[in-house]
Amino acid sequence: MAFLLGVGLPLTPSRAYTQGMDEAQDTARVRPSLGGPNQVDNQLEEDALLKEPLFSFTFLQGWSDFKANLRESSGFGFSLDYTSLYFSGTQSVGTNEAGSGNLRVFGSWELVGRGSGNTGAFVWKVEHRHGYTDVPVSGLGFELGYVGLQGAPFSDARFLLTNLYWRQALAEGRLVLLAGWVDATDYLDIYGLVSPWLHFSNFAFSTGSATIPAPNQGLGFAAGVWASDQVYVIGGLADSNSDPARPGDGFDSFFSQHEFFKHVEVGWTTSKDRAYLDNVHVTFWHADERVEASVPDGWGITFSGTRFVEDRWLPFLRGGYAKDGGSLLEASVSTGVGYLTAPGAHLVGFGLNWGKPNESTFAPDLDDQFGVEAFLRIQVASQLAITPDIQFLLNPALNPDASSLWLFGARGRLVL
Repeated sequence: MAFLLGVGLPLTPSRAYTQGMDEAQDTARVRPSLGGPNQVDNQLEEDALLKEPLFSFTFLQGWSDFKANLRESSGFGFSLDYTSLYFSGTQSVGTNEAGSGNLRVFGSWELVGRGSGNTGAFVWKVEHRHGYTDVPVSGLGFELGYVGLQGAPFSDARFLLTNLYWRQALAEGRLVLLAGWVDATDYLDIYGLVSPWLHFSNFAFSTGSATIPAPNQGLGFAAGVWASDQVYVIGGLADSNSDPARPGDGFDSFFSQHEFFKHVEVGWTTSKDRAYLDNVHVTFWHADERVEASVPDGWGITFSGTRFVEDRWLPFLRGGYAKDGGSLLEASVSTGVGYLTAPGAHLVGFGLNWGKPNESTFAPDLDDQFGVEAFLRIQVASQLAITPDIQFLLNPALNPDASSLWLFGARGRLVL
């Protein structure tokens, strides 16, 4: 857990932007932050967007109208979703299949300055993460001998408090502070295809390309500002020993152990409404030594560049380097593309990754790994998406008996 005082910035999307990229982008309203697709306000807006699905669940229209009217009249927005993820691998050092589910209830209540640039809101999210199999999906990578995670939030951790914070905009929204229980990965090294709920499942294509040892949700602080209409800066500090299953312990670890994860990001975008679509940024981080966990201190840097082309294509190039700190990978480069078949319709994703396992976390002289992932997110209905996924993993560093392996899986997400 990281009690993060994070900062985001208001964004007013263009018409093409609000119609495009489906769950790889958001949003039809004024966006309250530079957070990514997983940030609560952005997720609420994305789920409310009009889509072009295969079928229409007309019996749910009344429920959708109720939520929309409630948010409009009171500033209180909420939602819940249930996501299932399953993968099976061709070779392993342990089990070769895993399935997990995650129930989330989340919301945002805008209580101060509604309709102005200086809004304040209470944001919350509670999750129940559970496995269908003995090994959850998040642990399958290591069962296969691969240094990496599949579906990082799809564990068997049970009940978790992952958001509980106040968001306050200042200076007409050019500066926004978040204080409370915050997930640092909502604001750290973000791009348009970062969400494990909506996009790639391999963590190599997520935050820091697996070179950033991002902390769990919990106690910390951060700040962010638009230096101009195109340049932003975000920085923060978070508790490295947090545990979202035991939020009460977060105060003790934060104020007693003083082992923190710090980060600062400088980014450029063509306009505020396309902040993580047309985006180039550099992120620097440092992690203190974690004495009880026997994790050395470390630091690193990541780079990310994306451009939303013709409101359909989102190519990306991302890379990172870590010096110790407990990260999965010491160095990583990822590239790929997302393609939206039509506004609000289906999304195709393809990615390539090269990664060097972190010697201080695992062992020296491990093989470099290569990964390929492709997925097709099918928008069955506005409330339901099904995502078949296939991966090819070359040189899994912890599996001496396999030079390569395949992963086949599927994800389903229902949102109400």
